[in-house]
Amino acid sequence: MRLFFDTSVLVPAFITEHVHHAASKAVYQQGRREDRSCGGHSLAEFYSTFTRVPRKFRLDGSEILLMVGDILESLSIVTLAPDEYVATIQDAVRDQIVGATIYDALLARCAMKAEADVIYTWNLKHFQQFPDIRSRARTP
Repeated sequence: MRLFFDTSVLVPAFITEHVHHAASKAVYQQGRREDRSCGGHSLAEFYSTFTRVPRKFRLDGSEILLMVGDILESLSIVTLAPDEYVATIQDAVRDQIVGATIYDALLARCAMKAEADVIYTWNLKHFQQFPDIRSRARTP
């Protein structure tokens, strides 16, 4: 089974105090590396999150890079080609997706490219907006 991880699952997998830590970490550790992936964009979102969380949880760049290294060792990273970005925007227009939800649409496209059977996310409502992956999105 091929698994895809949204940033909303990756972040709590690394914060022991997070309400979703146990469930996120459990699914993050499932399966073999070659069957587990995330979008390349998630690495930037991961960094962004850890540099703006409350000071108690904020990390410096070197600590974040260690966690990114763990992700790189644990997951395959899926990126999009320019034509796939354009196709995602065309689909967003068709499906009336607006605002920052386009970033979830890009991750959904990465999940499709990875041929993911399951897309783990804590933003289930966002991912259910995309007809092509709606049935594959679930919380950990």
